Amino acid sequence: MSDKIREIQGYAIVVDKILFVTRVFEAEGEEGFQFNIAFTGEKRLAPRFSTRHEAELEREMLLKAIREA
Repeated sequence: MSDKIREIQGYAIVVDKILFVTRVFEAEGEEGFQFNIAFTGEKRLAPRFSTRHEAELEREMLLKAIREA
């Protein structure tokens, strides 16, 4: 994949279209952990992970891709 495209849970994320990324928090209904990604055009994605560590790692990798884009 291109340096400007990141894959998260089957979604291809174009990093230069991201407006913000939230911190990791516990999902409602004890469904694991998640963070939110907001894009231009008022679109949002809320990937969920079974462990906080997995969510934190994926978020950090996404933030690194944003900084490098």
